[in-house]
Amino acid sequence: MDIAALIVWIITAVGGFGLLGTWVAKGGVRPQSAGSGSRFPPALIFGHFLLAAAGLVLWLVYVSTGTDALAWIAFVLLLAVAALGFTMFARWLPTYRTAGSTPASAGPPERHFPVPVVAAHGVVAAITLVLVLLAALNVGG
Repeated sequence: MDIAALIVWIITAVGGFGLLGTWVAKGGVRPQSAGSGSRFPPALIFGHFLLAAAGLVLWLVYVSTGTDALAWIAFVLLLAVAALGFTMFARWLPTYRTAGSTPASAGPPERHFPVPVVAAHGVVAAITLVLVLLAALNVGG
């Protein structure tokens, strides 16, 4: 179960890293003109990224050592990551819903997120959370 969680977590991270790259490339960290600023404060998006990366590193160490406390710490970090992710999703939805009514060059950087990547990232992240919990509980060996 712990290896399955690791693999799914890495897949989630790849999608998230792609979304972060899009946000940065489209001006997410630069000051924006009125109406085109990001709905994601840099602390929110980078906090999500850094907590997820820290949790993944802890999970790698847990898989290597089998130290149960590390599994639980990684799970708690993952809960915080999920909370930040839900916050970003809630802030992204209005941007997605109004995307057809404004030119592609206007609007916040997260407007350029591919919907399938956002959806896949969220679904795979939820699977990661469940697998990490099951592994921490020693379900399935």
